[in-house]
Parts: sequence; structure tokens; C-alpha cells
Amino acid sequence: MPFNPFTSSPEDLEGIGYKRITDGKIKEGLKYLIKAAKGYEEIGKLMDAARLYKYIGVSLLNKTKTPQKARPFLLKSAYMYLHLIEEEIEKIEINLIKLEDFCLNVLEIFTLLNDEKNLKKYTREFAVMYEDLANAYLDTDDIESAIAAYETSYRYYKLIGDLDGVRIAAERLIDLYGKLAEQYLENGYYNEAGDTFFRLGYFVKDLFDYDSHFIEILDTAGKNYERASKEAYAEGDLDQTTERLLKAEYAYLLARNFNRAKLIGLNVSRMLYQLVNSYRSKGKFEKVGDKLLQLAEALIGVGKIENGLEVYKTALEESKGKINYRVRIRTALLRYLAAKKKDVTILERIEQIEFYSKRADYIKALEIAEKIISEYPELKEIKNKLYHAEGIVTG
Repeated sequence: MPFNPFTSSPEDLEGIGYKRITDGKIKEGLKYLIKAAKGYEEIGKLMDAARLYKYIGVSLLNKTKTPQKARPFLLKSAYMYLHLIEEEIEKIEINLIKLEDFCLNVLEIFTLLNDEKNLKKYTREFAVMYEDLANAYLDTDDIESAIAAYETSYRYYKLIGDLDGVRIAAERLIDLYGKLAEQYLENGYYNEAGDTFFRLGYFVKDLFDYDSHFIEILDTAGKNYERASKEAYAEGDLDQTTERLLKAEYAYLLARNFNRAKLIGLNVSRMLYQLVNSYRSKGKFEKVGDKLLQLAEALIGVGKIENGLEVYKTALEESKGKINYRVRIRTALLRYLAAKKKDVTILERIEQIEFYSKRADYIKALEIAEKIISEYPELKEIKNKLYHAEGIVTG
């Protein structure tokens, strides 16, 4: 049966559209995608319709470099996502991952359109929405969901520079994370306690800057990671031992407890060398790249940056250049610089990198990390060595 664009399903039309675009027939491909988006819209598949309208708009924006032709498709996508947000928050059980994805799509669209008015308007609306959600979760003692909602509210308040909103969200998060850390300690979950204190430190710095309060919290995180590493070592789990020691090293580094960070960093480096050789000899090559990257991070944490980048080069070769490795090595370099300079601004930007990394959006995370590294003259020589390790030729 010959293909009929008027009777075909949106899924078929979408598949053909992408195929045409891949074949270089962009205009024809986009026409099929527009038909597919309208088809999805007609049968109530708004997520698919919103996704496609956004793709069409972004494609036109990239092609024409002007928002005029792209604007109708992008706005249609944005308002569909807003409708999806309304539907989601009315559900008995809200999917916070979906909700955040919808919100981010709306904000990304208004950013692409350089629409500052709507960008600020909806960022504020989302901040208030998440704050209300967090309060509702607290009423039902759902601490983890309350934390997730407050963190999102906190991030949106930051985006619009609402200092009161940031302060209130930070205070509530400090209280909730403090209670969570106590629960972990009471139950002997020292690794989880370390993670909680480490995260708690980010909100403490918003209230007190890079001062004794922040330093004390990060030092406490380091001690809990150390304790957790001893438990793993006693159980013969060297994999977990090294992971926890590496986290301890960076917690102490940010706490500016440089002697302790160096001692742990050198110790974990030796253990990681042994693990790499052990995994190689056993043929567990999928583990070799991960442990080499951890070794690179450990070396950077003790200031052996050139050595760390050489190991990083090998890690990339072993792993065929995983993009998340590129993000992690830059994060390690930035954490080292933040600790040395006692620089809150770098920590703020690391938070952005971590946010996109958690969403597995490594391209965006890498883009932010690159921008930060380029802003610091003291990293110019390191940046060149980093690129050399990645096989990138600079002019």
C-alpha cells in the first residue's frame, strides 16, 4: 500500500520526517514533523506534540538564525508544556521528574526566544509552585519529596535573583537536611550521612558564605565518608572503599583541611592503582576506565594536576571518550580551584554542572564547565593540558 500522509499515524509521520532530515531534505522533513505534531495534538498526546513543536522551532531557529519563523512553534510548545504542568500538579501522586522536565522546557523556550518578561514571570511562578508543593509534602511527612521540591524552588528563586526566596528555601533545606543527617547517623548509614552533610554545605554557604559554618559542615561530611570507607574496607569491598575515600578527600578539600585531604588523597591513589591493575588482570575492562578516572580525580585533589591529567588521558582511551568523564574531570579541577581561592562563585557554578549531570544532560553540563574554566586566567595552562589529554588541538 502506498504511503498516504493524510491517513498515516503521527508516529509514522514522525519517523519519515526524521528520515528526510537525516537524508538532507530538511524542509521536507520538517513538513512531515509538523503534520506529526498536529496529529499528536488531535489525539491528545500533548507530550509528544510539545516535544515535536519544540524540535521544529529549534530547527528553524538554527537554520534561519531569526526567531520569526520559529516563534509560533516554540510558543505552541511552551503553552502545551504549561498545560501539562497544570495537569500534573492536579494529580494525587505528582511525578516530580516529569514536572521538572515540563518546567525546564518552558524556561528553555523563552530563553531561546530572548523573552525576558515571560522567562522571569514563569520562573517566579514555578518557584512559588514548588514551594507550595514542598509545604504540602511536609504536611504528610514526605521529607524526601519536600527536599526535592524545596531544592527546585530554591534554584528558581536563584535564577531570578530573589534573595528572600533563596534565603527562606535555604533555611528550610538546612533544617530538613539536618534532620535527615541525624536519622542516617542514628541508623549507622555513614555514607548517606556524608552525602547529606556535603549537600547541606551548599545551602549553608548561601546564608553564611565560605566561612566557618560551611567549613565545619564539609569537615563533618569528610569524617562520615571516612567512617563509611572503614566499614567497606572491613568488608573487603575495595571498590566502595575507594569511592568513599575519594568523596572524603574532596569534602576535606572544600573544608580547607588540606593536610587531611592530601593524606587521604595519597592513600586512595595507591589503592586505586592496585584496583586498576587487579581489574586489568581479571579482564574486567569496563571497570578500568572508571577507576582510572577516580585516580585522576584523586591526584587533582592533592594538587598533582599534571599527573592527574595524564591518568585522565588513559581513562578516556580505556572508555572510548565518555562525555561524563569530561564533565567530572572539569568539576574536580573547579572544586580544587574553589577550595584554594575560597571562592563561592565557583561553587555556585559547580551546582549548575551537577544539576545537568544528574539529568544526564552532559552536553549542557560540559558547556557550563567549559565557560567557567575559560573565565579563570590561572586555568589557561591547565586548560591547554586538559585539551591535549582529550586530543583536542588548540591554535
